[in-house]
Amino acid sequence: MSTPKFPLPDHPAPVSELVDTLSDGTKVKRRVLRQRACNEKDEKGKVCAGHLKRWYFFGDDVKQKFGPEAEIYRCENCKTLYLPNLEEEPRSGTLRW
Repeated sequence: MSTPKFPLPDHPAPVSELVDTLSDGTKVKRRVLRQRACNEKDEKGKVCAGHLKRWYFFGDDVKQKFGPEAEIYRCENCKTLYLPNLEEEPRSGTLRW
């Protein structure tokens, strides 16, 4: 059975898998298909829901682990890093209409 592209009401929402934790404690997760907001939970269990924005100015730690031209997204609130979903096309190229 294949995974549905959109969450169904009777199914739990998909969760981003934790890929790595950087030396400064920043979590690196893999985005869920079509994910646009952070799903990291705080100590109380509340979801962050910060917007994921493309991040270009990452440090040496990220460059060493994922490459200097990596497609990285960062939550605007909690600063959790996200790698692109493997099922989506990369957005690193030129704009396509």
